[in-house]
Amino acid sequence: MRLLHNWNCPWVEGQPPRGAYLGEYGELVAESWLRAQGYKILRRRLRLGAGGEVDIICRKGELLVFAEVKSALSSAAGRPARRVNEHKRELLRRAAALWLRRLGSEVPSRMDIIEVLLPPGGKPSVNHIEGAFALRKL
Repeated sequence: MRLLHNWNCPWVEGQPPRGAYLGEYGELVAESWLRAQGYKILRRRLRLGAGGEVDIICRKGELLVFAEVKSALSSAAGRPARRVNEHKRELLRRAAALWLRRLGSEVPSRMDIIEVLLPPGGKPSVNHIEGAFALRKL
């Protein structure tokens, strides 16, 4: 198993990665970290068109978790979780509700945010905010 959360970030000071690559790498680090914490990854990057999107869907025991990953090089501009505004939360809720509807039965679930700081040349740090906001049934 690749534990990317134990690797140094693959860029150096003064040469930041492209924005899309930063997000993709942050999602890989978050997935690696979740696996190390005992979560089973069910799906990554679920996109449902106008229905919303979820970065990671995972499970720990009977609990289903919908996680939004926010990555940054540092927290100098504030915590990455602050970028999950109400519009983004609604898109996440919509995607989660569609996934739950497809299951056809009640499943305990929650909405999490995973902050990943990726300092150039340093080890990533992960902050898992469990139950970051409520999942409303649609």
